Amino acid sequence: MAEAKENKNNQTQDLNQLLKVRREKLAALQEAGRDPFLITKYDQTHHTDDVKSLYEALEKELLGDRAPVDVTGMDEEAAKEAKKADYNERRAIMDAHPIHVSIAGRMMFKRVMGKASFCNLRDLKGDVQVYVARDSIGEEPYADFKKSDIGDIYGVKGYVFRTMTGEISVHAEEITLLTKSLQILPEKFHGLTDTDMRYRQRYVDLTMNTESREVFIKRSKMIREIRNFLADRDFMEVETPTLVPNAGGAAARPFETHYNALDEDVKLRISLELYLKRLIVGGLERVYEIGRVYRNEGIDTRHNPEFTLMELYQAYTDYNGMMELTESMFRYLAEKVCGTTVITYQGKEIDLGKPFERLTMTDAVKKYAGIDFDDPAQVPDDAAAKALAGEKHIEFEERHKKGDILNLFFEEFCEDKLIQPTFIMDHPIEISPLTKKKPNDPGKVERFELFINGWEMCNAYSELNDPIDQRERFAAQDANAAAGDEEAEHTDEDFLNALEIGMPPTGGIGYGLDRLAMLLTDSPSIRDCLLFPTLKSSK
Repeated sequence: MAEAKENKNNQTQDLNQLLKVRREKLAALQEAGRDPFLITKYDQTHHTDDVKSLYEALEKELLGDRAPVDVTGMDEEAAKEAKKADYNERRAIMDAHPIHVSIAGRMMFKRVMGKASFCNLRDLKGDVQVYVARDSIGEEPYADFKKSDIGDIYGVKGYVFRTMTGEISVHAEEITLLTKSLQILPEKFHGLTDTDMRYRQRYVDLTMNTESREVFIKRSKMIREIRNFLADRDFMEVETPTLVPNAGGAAARPFETHYNALDEDVKLRISLELYLKRLIVGGLERVYEIGRVYRNEGIDTRHNPEFTLMELYQAYTDYNGMMELTESMFRYLAEKVCGTTVITYQGKEIDLGKPFERLTMTDAVKKYAGIDFDDPAQVPDDAAAKALAGEKHIEFEERHKKGDILNLFFEEFCEDKLIQPTFIMDHPIEISPLTKKKPNDPGKVERFELFINGWEMCNAYSELNDPIDQRERFAAQDANAAAGDEEAEHTDEDFLNALEIGMPPTGGIGYGLDRLAMLLTDSPSIRDCLLFPTLKSSK
């Protein structure tokens, strides 16, 4: 125990000494008038992927299909000389048409070899090797470069070449220290592997783990392509309030805060729905919003208390229109973000190219649990539904009705079976207070949820536009709240007034974009798709 403590103390002392040395190097640069923090900009003309693609294209143009030198039958020394001569010949052809670049990035590796050195720079698009020679950049800059540290940010101007080992590199003609790193990066070959630290220090995670960076580049592309898809369908992007007097539109506990200027308690929104529907009433026929919502609930691999939600509403269509839009959009996003409609998530192949399966919730429970809730002989009333739940050890509340129990059976027996894309339709009215009833079955509503990989990916309705029916549903929700349901909605008088003005038949849908990003980036946890996930504070 004492030995371990002594080793830890020695490691701390060593680290402190290394950090001190970095600050001393910065002080020396500042004293010499070369303070990197006084540099305000750098002319970056290319990224690392440009460097490689430009050189490969020029090689193809100048060298064509020229095959490597044939060294068959040569002894080792002769083969070595033949390869060197071939390399020099190729290099001469390429150097006669130089590609000049100006790149910038963080130094991730350095190997000093007397009068010449190699380092690797990492930028947004990847890594590239840089050859730094004293004769090319000058004696004083080279002396400074030899004192550089892993993590320093450099600008490099030079020309592109291929080394004898075949690596496309930049021959530096001028280097500029742009930022001195005063901290020490994690060990190169293992990177930042501590999961909690990756989430807390995302900036280090993005620096060290190119796979993590690629997740967030893909996420950004996904959101951009969503906007492109909806723009092609004439949707308007809008913004609605984050702080609201009545957090409605979903079954969730809100966060509460106080508005000092108005001396009023307000809530953070849990949904985008009720304000977007007001815009449909106002004649904006196709609207959507991508924004953060806040739900005061637990944290797990698929849930974060604040997350990115997209909701869209389209006048003069219904939930069938939302199914078509969703299937088309998911297929489009898979092609744009992943390059294929057949994706792999944690080893499971998921085909977004085939028509999505469609099942009613009742049929799903019948298929996977063997109980038909529409059969009066099996489930005649609320009491029978509760008895069945008791037999199957499914927890329920006394206030629950037959429709609530149906949903509990679906969650218990069906969700994890729905790996391939499946629309679950026609939910019970008890769990859908904002949805139109099915004309031929008033105990159910025109609602669907899309399931992929056992996850709910979106939730859609033929929107309820009858203000009288809506008031009755709100009253039922108020009663649930009075009975202790913390996730129940409350009557929203202004929204009811909007419905009385008149809302056309409308289809609406909400998508959890973080979960969609998990799917398209093959990420095991929602935290891997959030740049700064919610974490318990470290003290």
